[in-house]
Amino acid sequence: MGYKRADDVLPESILKSLQKYVSGETIYVPKRNAGRKKWGSGTGVNEKLRLRNEQILELHRKGIAVKELAQKYYLTEKSIQRILKNMRAKPPMESENSGHGGNKIE
Repeated sequence: MGYKRADDVLPESILKSLQKYVSGETIYVPKRNAGRKKWGSGTGVNEKLRLRNEQILELHRKGIAVKELAQKYYLTEKSIQRILKNMRAKPPMESENSGHGGNKIE
């Protein structure tokens, strides 16, 4: 990533304001949020994790213990508990049965 000289691209009034804070230093100006993609959106990781988390929730509802789920998915028990808590807080997906509810996290 190259850089541009501020005095070539910014109005003088903005340049003077910037110089009050950083003068002679290199700074990074991030893109606006509107142009940024969400983490994992380009690789499909979000979808893979969502599907994995739905599987974890379904298996736990079928009676699989948190400890066993942690071993199966190579995660800590705390991570499994967090996934279960977060999945229960979300509205059910089309593929889930909404009749399940309120099982205790071990």
